[in-house]
Amino acid sequence: MGGIEVVFWDIGGVMYDDRVYALAWRRALRAVGARFSDAEFEAAYTGCRAAQDGSFRRRLAERFLGPEHDLLALERLASRWWDYPPGALAPDVVPVLTTLRDLGYRLGVIANQPSDVRAALRRDGLEPFFETWAISADLGLHKPDPALFVEAARAARVEAGRAAMVGDRLDYDIRPAAAAGMRTVWLLRGEAPDEPTPAQLAEPDRSIRELRELPEALASLR
Repeated sequence: MGGIEVVFWDIGGVMYDDRVYALAWRRALRAVGARFSDAEFEAAYTGCRAAQDGSFRRRLAERFLGPEHDLLALERLASRWWDYPPGALAPDVVPVLTTLRDLGYRLGVIANQPSDVRAALRRDGLEPFFETWAISADLGLHKPDPALFVEAARAARVEAGRAAMVGDRLDYDIRPAAAAGMRTVWLLRGEAPDEPTPAQLAEPDRSIRELRELPEALASLR
């Protein structure tokens, strides 16, 4: 197990297909009058993924609505369509969670999600794997605030340096987790760039392209 006791997971992009989130925002923007093609949206979304620098929601709203927009109203609208339907769970999640549990790791969640996201995890048999839940809507703390990661470590009763964060975003997962003292594993799927730069790859402790690489990556963190 190396030096890691607790492994925190993000939800969107790591466990579930994050296209659900992107399509909810595309639908919300069009619902308030933004006019763009699917190709234009995809290009903007890909640009957000490549940059790894700040709120995708804000960047997309400014791109398609201009500087004058009500971001909170857009978030409420998008939330109508932002959930994880049956079939959105990545097929490698349960096998890797099972392996980590069998190896003796304790598991937790750190995610910007509504409280009812646990219903999807319960439906898909994931809830019993996790003992610590740091969900933004429950705690009133949101990524990229390192305080959410500090609170998660406190709730798990673990020193931050003996916890690892597994996420698909540098800006919302890797950087704030590192600021809170955690070790970091960047999973290159979901909202990660298609082609991360050498500078981006230098930020996390480990980068992996497939979730099955996670146990070995964690074991190497001393």
